[in-house]
Amino acid sequence: MFHKEGYKIIIISTIILGIGIILIENLISLNWLNKVISLTLLVFYILILQFFRNPKRNTVLNDNNIIAPVDGKVVVIEEVFEKEYFKDKRIQISIFMSPINVHVTRYPISGIINFSKYHPGKYLVAWHPKASEENELTTIVIENKTIGEILYRQIAGALARRIVNYANPNEKAIQGEDAGFIKFGSRVDIFLPLDAKINVKLNDKVRGGEQIIATL
Repeated sequence: MFHKEGYKIIIISTIILGIGIILIENLISLNWLNKVISLTLLVFYILILQFFRNPKRNTVLNDNNIIAPVDGKVVVIEEVFEKEYFKDKRIQISIFMSPINVHVTRYPISGIINFSKYHPGKYLVAWHPKASEENELTTIVIENKTIGEILYRQIAGALARRIVNYANPNEKAIQGEDAGFIKFGSRVDIFLPLDAKINVKLNDKVRGGEQIIATL
């Protein structure tokens, strides 16, 4: 299954692949060169297909649990001052997504969306210290009665040029459901209350929509 955000790119890539192979077969007489170029096109096509895959995840709904919003590697766990919305100290967990990870963003908790804002910006590499402040990003805040409010940010990376965010203020978010997509390399930061029990460690690989990263 592929994510709907990839349909247009996949169709265009399929057309380019087909035309490219036809041209290669008719214009390049060297057999070895023909095969090398065709194989290169096929590899790029497969990479695009795997990037836009949207595997089904089995989310166990629980208002005490915060689940990973994306697939990737935990690169930050630290207490920080969150200055855009909370304006106080929070525990930040950052998950880096490489180009080979699934790039679907999923809601980490169920609840009401209190805040959703897009910020245009730069395209620094996602692990850069200033990426969470200077890169293109969206900020989303969700609240439920058990956990209270949590905030997560979709942050564009060096290759990303479009963040897709489906979260709209006053709508209801369902834990594990599709919340958006970040195209071609990115990171998600999530800001939790200080009394949250963290269930992951640095460098852990997490599975979006299923793995519990913290509890309250």
